[in-house]
Amino acid sequence: MCSSVRKMIRLWIAALQLSELFVSSLVHVLYGFYIFSSAVAGDLSLALNELLFKPNNVDNVELVPCETSVAQATANGDLPPIVLVHGIFGFGKGRLGGLSYFAGAEKKDERVLVPDLGSLTSVYDRARELFYYLKGGRVDYGEEHSKACGHSRFGRLYEQGHYPEWDEDHPIHFVGHSAGAQVVRVLQQMLADKAFEGHENTTENWVLSITSLSGAFNGTTRTYLDGMQPEDGKTLKPICLLQLCRIGVIIYDWLDISWLKEYYNFGFDHYNFTWKKVGVWGLIDGLLGNSGPFASGDWILPDLTIQGSIRLNSHLQSFPNTYYFSYATKRTKKIWGVTLPSTIFGIHPLLFIRVLQMSQWRHPPDASSPYKGYKDEDWQENDGALNTISMTHPRLPVEHPSRFVKDDSECHPLQPGIWYYKIVEADHIFFIVNRERAGVQFDLIYDSIFERCRKHVFRKTPPTLPNQTQH
Repeated sequence: MCSSVRKMIRLWIAALQLSELFVSSLVHVLYGFYIFSSAVAGDLSLALNELLFKPNNVDNVELVPCETSVAQATANGDLPPIVLVHGIFGFGKGRLGGLSYFAGAEKKDERVLVPDLGSLTSVYDRARELFYYLKGGRVDYGEEHSKACGHSRFGRLYEQGHYPEWDEDHPIHFVGHSAGAQVVRVLQQMLADKAFEGHENTTENWVLSITSLSGAFNGTTRTYLDGMQPEDGKTLKPICLLQLCRIGVIIYDWLDISWLKEYYNFGFDHYNFTWKKVGVWGLIDGLLGNSGPFASGDWILPDLTIQGSIRLNSHLQSFPNTYYFSYATKRTKKIWGVTLPSTIFGIHPLLFIRVLQMSQWRHPPDASSPYKGYKDEDWQENDGALNTISMTHPRLPVEHPSRFVKDDSECHPLQPGIWYYKIVEADHIFFIVNRERAGVQFDLIYDSIFERCRKHVFRKTPPTLPNQTQH
């Protein structure tokens, strides 16, 4: 009798898990289709508008690529550029047509760059790509790393860097969303370690400031809910959302439809995993998990587990001449001692289930704790993608200097080398893609970020702002 009851319970749990997987998969696919179709609709509308209302004097107009003009304006001006770095599944300028990952925030300042990095590639690979995007040249992933992961050493060629004069005298402000914040930290450490062959003069002082918006500093328990094994933070569960994602990405890359990959690219081109190069047997091998980025672990999800973040952070420093600021987001609150979603309609449908699940997460008792002193309750507050404790500042394995602030005025004058952080009521995608969702909060957040970069963060004398003269 008891064995029958236990069997029934196991069947019910399995049914619930499969139902949750189906719902999560459906929601994610629908959201992805919504983003893709919105981009296509926007492009078609723009093309139609240009066709119907084409100016008569178009032949007399000199066309200049927008991204190049921004780089030239940056190079010739006094202000350092502000580089916006997207997170997981993100995209930069030029992808998904006219859609903006940062919902148009880049228009708030005349010297802003929005690089397009691999949306699912590892933090390491994305940091390498970011360097060459700015400095110019062919992306070099490093000989040792490339051999270990089984991909080509060299990637995309940037014939003209977007900020080629980048150096200690011409530093940069970085703003990273989600995993993008960790990418910038890894890049700064690479600069300090002089890790770029042919660029032996790099230092950590090439980075003037790092602003994190819902930054993934210490990992997230969502990775385990999506399918990473909590025992090691590296391997995938046999049946999970990430397995479906893995299969979809492998097929997408293998088909190698050029116009589609120009529109959106997961960033694994350096694996040369296309039907022309690996054939049908290569596809089967990849789907079975024997080859490709998912087999080597050289993709973003292992870096976002708590264990993976600890591995990354053990080599990363916060530097004494760089300014750090972080916005940690949350959509939970305690009700009678229980952490629950703080609202229903204020959380994006893509994230609501995960907000609830993350607030109730319990690390498996039969798995070793990800670090000494781990407590489930510390990781319950979240924004649907990341735990709030992970977003404030680097904590693991060693806590970096930090200061909590309620108002921006509390941290002026800013001191370098300290992570100032605020906690904001918002879900993980509140300040990206769809500007209307955040409303006035969108402007308040980005205005404060850009104002801090322009007026409160500098090493020598305050720079001259556009339309402003020094007296």
